[in-house]
Amino acid sequence: MSTTTPTRPGARTSPEDGAPESNATLTQFASSFGFSAAGTALGSRRRGSRALPRTIRVFGGAVLPVVLLVTWHLIATSGLVPSYRLPSPGAVWQAGVDMWTGEQNLLGGYIAISTQRVLLGFAAGALAGIILGSVVGLSKWASVLLAPTIGGFRAVPSLAWVPLLILYLGINEDSKVTLIAIGALFPIYTTVAGSLRHVDPHLVEVGRAYGMNRVTLLGRVQLPAVIPSVVSGLRLALAQSWLFLVAAELIASSTGLGFLLVDSQNNGRIDRLFLAIVLLGVLGKTTDALLGLLERFLLRRWT
Repeated sequence: MSTTTPTRPGARTSPEDGAPESNATLTQFASSFGFSAAGTALGSRRRGSRALPRTIRVFGGAVLPVVLLVTWHLIATSGLVPSYRLPSPGAVWQAGVDMWTGEQNLLGGYIAISTQRVLLGFAAGALAGIILGSVVGLSKWASVLLAPTIGGFRAVPSLAWVPLLILYLGINEDSKVTLIAIGALFPIYTTVAGSLRHVDPHLVEVGRAYGMNRVTLLGRVQLPAVIPSVVSGLRLALAQSWLFLVAAELIASSTGLGFLLVDSQNNGRIDRLFLAIVLLGVLGKTTDALLGLLERFLLRRWT
């Protein structure tokens, strides 16, 4: 009867043993057992599926917007709906050109300040959400103590925070960025906490075998293992940031795209109102696409 001797992590063994060599990384070690850094079977996501060419995806994604634009133009120019209720795409474009080329370049300033508020609030909320989600997802006691209270705060509507923030922080940038951070915190917190509870235990065991402490294990094993879920949470948080931006600027602002919505409604400028809505959609989709590029990079790096 033959016996086997346990192999120390990092020790060189023969290829037949299936264990990693001395220069193997943690990801390679985990992959030798059939798991990628994301905790899924290797090749399971790619097997039997072929990605469409980039040109087909780009043009395919543009079909529906073009159809909606043409439909909008036809309805607006046919007289079915009065122009004071539905301006044509050309009128909305002209309103944007007038605001952009005006003496004060109002449109450029509104876009810049709204984007800045979203990015600052999103960064602060995402960081806080990752930290809280990591604590709650990895500690049973933290989950018992913190999860119910955080869930209660998450149920508070966005507009309910506005009067309180104005009372304590005033009508300035601090209150707006804080409101956006609140909106960004909860999606990423929920995603990270839920994902970390289901990290593949094989990866955690391997990390501990390599002598990693809790912080290193979180940064090099557990968070990379849930990269797809984390990025999905970031994209949800970014969408929430734009929603909370409008809530902040609708009530307590003199600049920004949310202010442009209210000002256009009060002045009867339906063309500028449509312009603000279109710009919010374009900016939201653009920032989401940038996160999509980040997702591709992270998945290529860790899977």
